[in-house]
Amino acid sequence: MDIAVVGLGYWGPNLLRNLYELPGCDRLVACDLDESKLNKIKSRYPVVEVTTQFQQVLDDDGIDAVIIATPVSFHYPLAKQALQAGKHVFVEKPFTSSRREGENLIALAEQAQRKIMVGHTFEYSPPVLKIKELIEKGELGELFYISSSRVNLGLHQKDVSVIWDLAPHDFSSIFYWLGEQPVR
Repeated sequence: MDIAVVGLGYWGPNLLRNLYELPGCDRLVACDLDESKLNKIKSRYPVVEVTTQFQQVLDDDGIDAVIIATPVSFHYPLAKQALQAGKHVFVEKPFTSSRREGENLIALAEQAQRKIMVGHTFEYSPPVLKIKELIEKGELGELFYISSSRVNLGLHQKDVSVIWDLAPHDFSSIFYWLGEQPVR
């Protein structure tokens, strides 16, 4: 599979590193407006192709999927263009800046018969996996209520509220633990 990573801020290089180590990833393209970030990637991973032009990514018929790891305000327009170009799309969380944008992207993906997904990394962290195991073994008994709080906000996006940025981790974990998906 050929994949482009768009955005080399905080998460983009981490995603690129993981993709680089996957045997099923045949070709990687890194896209960012900052050439110094592209040069860093190129020096670390010489086989990775680099570009400052998102349109080049869209026009490349060989690219199967696009990962959007930009500031949130760019998620919707970039994901929309990628879907319209026939690419599968992975978007870092938060998915979009609004519910309407998210619903529009889901509808576009369905129309284009392409996959779209959101990166929920907490589902794979040891504490979340351990809680899942305890629930499945019945060691916590029957669950009636789950409360979530944070002792540290850590890094968060500057272009959306901290709740919009970080709450998806909590919701994703809860849905994972319960084996359920939200309903309207």
